[in-house]
Amino acid sequence: MRASFRLGRVAGVPVGVNWSVLVIFALIWWGLSASQFPRSYPDRPVILYVLSGLVAAVVFFLGLLAHEVSHAIVAKNNGLEVGGITLWLFGGVAELRGEAKSPGAELRIAGIGPLVSLIIGVVFGAFAIILAQVGYRGLLLGVLAWLAGINILLAVFNVLPAAPLDGGRLLRAGVWRWTGDRTKASVVAARAGWVLGALLIVVGLWQFIAGRGFGGLWLALIGWFLIGAAGMEERQARMGSALQGVRVADVMTPQPQTASGDMTVADFVDHYLFAYRHSALPLTEDGGRPVGLVTLDRVRGIPADRRPATTLAEVACREEQLVLATPDEPLNELLPRLSECADGRALVVTEGRLVGIVSPSDISRAVQHGSLRDQMADRPG
Repeated sequence: MRASFRLGRVAGVPVGVNWSVLVIFALIWWGLSASQFPRSYPDRPVILYVLSGLVAAVVFFLGLLAHEVSHAIVAKNNGLEVGGITLWLFGGVAELRGEAKSPGAELRIAGIGPLVSLIIGVVFGAFAIILAQVGYRGLLLGVLAWLAGINILLAVFNVLPAAPLDGGRLLRAGVWRWTGDRTKASVVAARAGWVLGALLIVVGLWQFIAGRGFGGLWLALIGWFLIGAAGMEERQARMGSALQGVRVADVMTPQPQTASGDMTVADFVDHYLFAYRHSALPLTEDGGRPVGLVTLDRVRGIPADRRPATTLAEVACREEQLVLATPDEPLNELLPRLSECADGRALVVTEGRLVGIVSPSDISRAVQHGSLRDQMADRPG
């Protein structure tokens, strides 16, 4: 999930927001301001409902951010690199690069998020109880009660034992500890996520058909998301198993053809395109330092009349967006970083000089070979 804009850094981790957050933010604000608060606390000025709903929505998303930041901090303390945090339609996601090194680390990283949400909910609940005990019945009580309930609900939902929820990570940690097999544990958690997603879809559609409002459709949408994410996690787990022990140098295309960023798109198309066998062209300078990456899709997107005046550097994946790897790096550690540049390729460098390139087709071949190797190893006798 890509961020549409950045908010800054929290605990040293970049924080971004996807545009889809605006959808759920608006729904929460509208639902509280136009329905729940006026129904529970009638005869207040409209502006108070609007402001109360706004405050509740903002604090709710700050709680989501705290949930994800806690994951990031514990992950960093357990030796993982964190690429960033993105808030989006279904909450938030901390981009962890790599895998937990042990079931214990997995347990700590996964468990901290729901614990933080639970603590937030309990704190808001305690303040609400105190206000109620002293006889206060204003809108502040409604805001605190709603924040308490939604954060506790978030904590409970997240510990359901199904990937990609935090509870799925907890389940994976337990199965991993029990069996000693990370891949098997990941598959179990992913299939549990598929079951939970299917159940949510069935329940949600039943509620909608029974005339219980559009909440059922929202539940079905969450279920659909869980099924898709769980399927992806299972595929990634099997891919990781197939690539176990494979280095970047084992799959890369060595010494790829390169070009200068000063070359025009027209020159490339007219004189180099048909002689070039690959679909991505690294740009280098200073004797081999990679400074960009051009794909045929990027070139194709430039209108013919603009190609003579457009350089390859202008259409390339820029230097700061490049995914760089070393020949001896495990391929499994490279895979999570390939999404950093939309072109999905990594440039392999030694002492800052380009020595190879890894493409999706290279990964696909390595997975096929690794799967065949695993099948042979599993055969009896």
